Amino acid sequence: MSENTTMSTNELTARLQKAENIRLRDGVVWKDKFDRTHTIEEARSLVDGTAVKLAGRITALRWLGKLMFGRIYDINGEIQFSMSREELGEENYKFMKANVDMGDFIGLTGELYHTTAGELTVRVSAYEILSKALRPLPEKFHGLTDMETRYRQRYLDIISNPESRAALLGRFKMTQNLRDFMNRNGFLEIETPIMQNIASGAAARPFTTHHNALNADFQLRISPELFLKQAIGAGFDRVYEVAKDFRNEGMDAMHLQEFTMIEWYAAYWDYKRNIQFTWEMVQELIQKARGTLQIEYQGTKLDFSKYEMIDYTAKMNELFGCDILEFDDVDILRQKLVDEGMFPMSELEDLKSVPTLVDYVYKRKIRNNIVQPTFLYNYPTYMVPLARHNSEDDRRLDMYQLLVAGGEMCKGYSELVNPIHQLKAFEDQAKNIANGDDEAFNPDNDFVRAMEHGFPPISGVGMGIDRLAMIVFDQPTARDVVLFPIMK
Repeated sequence: MSENTTMSTNELTARLQKAENIRLRDGVVWKDKFDRTHTIEEARSLVDGTAVKLAGRITALRWLGKLMFGRIYDINGEIQFSMSREELGEENYKFMKANVDMGDFIGLTGELYHTTAGELTVRVSAYEILSKALRPLPEKFHGLTDMETRYRQRYLDIISNPESRAALLGRFKMTQNLRDFMNRNGFLEIETPIMQNIASGAAARPFTTHHNALNADFQLRISPELFLKQAIGAGFDRVYEVAKDFRNEGMDAMHLQEFTMIEWYAAYWDYKRNIQFTWEMVQELIQKARGTLQIEYQGTKLDFSKYEMIDYTAKMNELFGCDILEFDDVDILRQKLVDEGMFPMSELEDLKSVPTLVDYVYKRKIRNNIVQPTFLYNYPTYMVPLARHNSEDDRRLDMYQLLVAGGEMCKGYSELVNPIHQLKAFEDQAKNIANGDDEAFNPDNDFVRAMEHGFPPISGVGMGIDRLAMIVFDQPTARDVVLFPIMK
């Protein structure tokens, strides 16, 4: 059989006949339940001689005359089992050999022992065929290597490839640990709308969908930020959401159009407190997932026992040879970059606003060179319209980002709670949209109105869970830590 498990007519016919044989003997081929006493993982911690009833998918079968060995699998691991003609009886043993294939689900009753080779094994005294697989596992169960098949038939990838299984299982356990961390620190998980009148809270193109009952178009959220901050205004002091977000942008190793983030907001915190909180969270998640703070990502050693700090504005000023806080004309800035020989005009002409242009230069010249965990801080005011202006210099934001291996793990800031500044920031964004910047923030007047009723001091953070999982579990792309990635 090929890796995409294309099935011959003969094999399908053979498996259907085996299913019929099972029906004739048992009355039902696909059973409704099995009363197991332990999971495979639990059984692996028990002593020899313990009676068990285990169930799982068969991933190996080896017949040795009057004795056979096999393996059953579930998401947490495998265990060997053995059957003998003497213990099962001639008829049951022959029926098993004739009608059970790799990929079938089986229930086993027996006791644990160790073989002479030292492997924990279930000595089977009785079995029950629970479900017949009509399609085979990948050839010889050597695992899938074709990436298209791995993503489209993720269940086969997980069964076949221990690396994929470990990364995906680890990712979901990491999300559980993330929620546990938030809950222990007094945060409440709440829910916000996915379909929104105006998708705002980030610089991104939204997806649009039509609501038939209301006969209206809605946008899929690009961030839950504005609703979470309104919840703070309502009196929830600390909130978070593990949120599916949607951004209609290009795909690469670190970007997916449907992705998972956690965003959290705390009343009375500033961005410096959130830097500390973010670092405590990241360290705990990595320590629990990997057992160490020194890990490797795609051949690069990363040390999460410490972090660096980089002043974004100072670094960009050094690159530009001037003060980027003073720029307000995109045409002048674009021409300066061309005159300095940093970029050709053809590469910059589609960038229609100062923040978009500055961000482009940062991503091309600085971001990819940051490898070890690093917090960037001190950004120009024009970069993010939802962040608080620094009290000592109105041209700067109280904002930070955590970067690792050239990727942005999270963005956080002291939130803008001044409705006058917020309205002005949205008006500037509207001008950028009018000038052709289709990734500018969408203004939201309802959010401004909520702020006019009064918000406390707030600090919030958005962290990409897929991207963090890539780093923690050493996976090359975001798709590799998404259970069912979107395929064309």
